[in-house]
Amino acid sequence: MAVIVGVHGIGKYNYYLEAGRSATGAAEAMRRKWDRYLHAGLGGEPRPYFAEIAYFSHLLNDDEPGAAAPRRAMEAQTQQVLADWARQLGVGEHVTEALKSFTGWLLERLDGRSAAFAKLFAPEVAAYLTDQARREKARRAVADCIRKNRPRVVIAHSLGSVVAYEALWADPDLEVDLLLTLGSPLGMRNVIFERLLPAPVNGRGERPKGVRRWVNIADKDDIAAIPPALAGSFTGVDAEQLVNLDWIDFHTAGKYLGCPALDPHLRPFLA
Repeated sequence: MAVIVGVHGIGKYNYYLEAGRSATGAAEAMRRKWDRYLHAGLGGEPRPYFAEIAYFSHLLNDDEPGAAAPRRAMEAQTQQVLADWARQLGVGEHVTEALKSFTGWLLERLDGRSAAFAKLFAPEVAAYLTDQARREKARRAVADCIRKNRPRVVIAHSLGSVVAYEALWADPDLEVDLLLTLGSPLGMRNVIFERLLPAPVNGRGERPKGVRRWVNIADKDDIAAIPPALAGSFTGVDAEQLVNLDWIDFHTAGKYLGCPALDPHLRPFLA
């Protein structure tokens, strides 16, 4: 029996388009992939691990006719997120020129893999954090998926860890035995951490009340997981592990789910 709900990260809008603009179809396509990824790491006989992937990417994207004005309004927010993220990497700490000029210069300076990541990361993070209607819809989609499936484990990757964290806080009736965050940007200062709901108190966030155990795993080269350790920013992180997945492929769900570091935390729930 599947006991896990997954929460995806950035750059998954293509699943929605390929499924004929069906969120259900996108979630099912991702579920099949995540089952394969996790099986590659855990071994043994193939089995369904994930009950469902909570899908929300379509709620943060808008390519419908007439969306040009909302996209233009979001550009400045996206540029600000990109600039603030770059400062986490030590790039452009004292930049004073226009954001648009800086972000253009930044994307040219980054290596191809990092630039591709930034072009996905900044718009979706900006859409989630600055558009309250989109934020509430994404959070509700994740909460509804958890409520429907009643999983023992939630595995949240990338931006999905932010949405899952807020969803679990917003709905105190949601209870899970294990929250496993992978490549999480939850602790990223001046980009995400200070904007979380609920807001950190005295510089610290806290494990959602309905979560019994919180484990965080981050790759040492993951430029989304800054800082990679969350215990310095959150009370209630029970275990953390810094891993070395791939210095090029540093943030994908496939690499994280196939990582041996997940095994000891998931094995008790899969017997």
